[in-house]
Amino acid sequence: MKSGLNDLRREIKTLASAKVSKTMQWFFKTGEGEYGEGDIFIGLKVPIQRKLAKEFKNLSLNDLKILLNSSIHEERLICLFILVDKYEKGDENEKKRIFSFYLKNRKGVNNWDLVDLSAPKIVGKYLLEKDKSLLFKFASSENIWDKRIAILSTYEFIRNEKYDTTLKIARMLLKDNHDLMHKAVGWMLREIGKRDLVSEEKFLINYYNKMPRTMLRYAIEKFPEKKRRKYLEGKI
Repeated sequence: MKSGLNDLRREIKTLASAKVSKTMQWFFKTGEGEYGEGDIFIGLKVPIQRKLAKEFKNLSLNDLKILLNSSIHEERLICLFILVDKYEKGDENEKKRIFSFYLKNRKGVNNWDLVDLSAPKIVGKYLLEKDKSLLFKFASSENIWDKRIAILSTYEFIRNEKYDTTLKIARMLLKDNHDLMHKAVGWMLREIGKRDLVSEEKFLINYYNKMPRTMLRYAIEKFPEKKRRKYLEGKI
């Protein structure tokens, strides 16, 4: 089993692809003024990153802190895959340790894929049966990634048929001005609807004419076309 941080970084460098890097730099909006401005991709596809995370799953938290503070996106994502694995396999003390580590170092969780692939599985699972006030604090933040952590963490609650926190945070974010948040909130509303359409529609009937168009489109994406058109045309 490979175990050293230097070994991992050598593997990453060896497997990097300039062609993949160029595509990822564009896809994750790393240009000036874009949400991923300054993020560096060296060109590793996600399946390769998952494989490396399994090979280096025994890295220490000190090494993982270095990775999560890396300027290289792939290093941060590999770190998060390892953290998720450690969380899932850990006892209660380990889960608390990983949760605390994640929050303390979340500055490195700063793109939508990093949030989406980690927040539900660490923050959401840890807070499932605990006080949720932290998520409301994050939802009130000026930081887009804290806000995305807040709403995406509730995905774990939705999977467990607990919708109240998601709906409360969705209300808080109705007037958010960022497209990434519109998509995230709409996605979580859609996930509620897959399990409890009545709960989703109760929310939508009250707020569909107040929410951004993208948020609404995501929320009603799976509705029958006739009903979808009524929401979009404001005829509910």
